[in-house]
Amino acid sequence: MPTNNDKTEIAVFGGGCFWCTEAVFQMIGGIESATPGYSGGKIENPTYEQVSAGKTGHAEAVKIEYDPHKISFRELLTIFFATHDPTTLNKQGNDIGTQYRSVIFYTNAEQKQESEKFIEKLNATGEKGNKIVTDVVPFEKFYEAEDYHKNYQKIHKENPYCELVIEPKLEKVQKEFSKLLKNYNLES
Repeated sequence: MPTNNDKTEIAVFGGGCFWCTEAVFQMIGGIESATPGYSGGKIENPTYEQVSAGKTGHAEAVKIEYDPHKISFRELLTIFFATHDPTTLNKQGNDIGTQYRSVIFYTNAEQKQESEKFIEKLNATGEKGNKIVTDVVPFEKFYEAEDYHKNYQKIHKENPYCELVIEPKLEKVQKEFSKLLKNYNLES
């Protein structure tokens, strides 16, 4: 998949609310950008209201531009699976509907193969308790979310959703993936 420069690659994940997924990946070193948006549906240029209604086929997703020399796709998968529940179909916490499904939109054959092997291993070990329901599907199009969704957690820290749902995920990332973090402070 084309990137903004020849040293980066693109990964696209849907792990429930894109505010959460964006905030998690913004913390990680080697990630140039984490952009919230919509992917996987058939409606062109969807709005948040359309996607939220659950009738577009799109999932809330985050497009991650990363430097594979600084962080591997496998490390991205590890973080992705650690920061949402990949065993609940079309649901993350109180967010319910296909727009909140767990999905990997692979951008090349290597990502597809690595994602499938990763899920197979998680299922074999029983690490997540239940069977992984994460879809692994080819990336087709990504539509950026409206500007008010970008950097949502950083701008709206006092929002109860940010405090109750996003902050615990960020704390978990700081604890479990400290070696992969950027110079990042939850207070910044």
